[in-house]
Amino acid sequence: MQTEALVQLAVAALEDLKGQDITTIDVQGKTSVTDYMIIASGSSSRHVKSLAENVLEKAKEQGVRPLGSEGLDGGEWALLDLGDVVVHVMQVPTRQFYDLERLWQGAEQSRAQHAHDPE
Repeated sequence: MQTEALVQLAVAALEDLKGQDITTIDVQGKTSVTDYMIIASGSSSRHVKSLAENVLEKAKEQGVRPLGSEGLDGGEWALLDLGDVVVHVMQVPTRQFYDLERLWQGAEQSRAQHAHDPE
C-alpha cells in the first residue's frame, strides 16, 4: 500500500470513531524511523483503545501488517507502528504533556478535516 494511502486510511479510521484534533506530520528527512506521524486524541481510555484498534483493523483489512503496537492495555496512550506511518492516540492531558507536535516543529503539519465538532 502506498504511504499516502496508508495515511488516508489511518485518518479515516480515526475519524470513523470521532478521534479528536487529528494531526498529520510529514517527518521525511527528519527521522529514519518513519515518514509520517499521525496524532489524535481520545476522550477516555476506552475511546483511545477503540480508536487504536480501529486503525489496526482497517490496516489489516488492506493487507498492512503492523510492525508493532504499544499502550493498548492502559488506554492513556497507544502507539501503532505501521512502518512508513506511526499513529499516536492519546488522552488530551497525555498529549499535552508529550507535545509531539512541538517536538517535531518545523515538520510540515496539516490538520485533517473532520465533521465532528467536540463541542
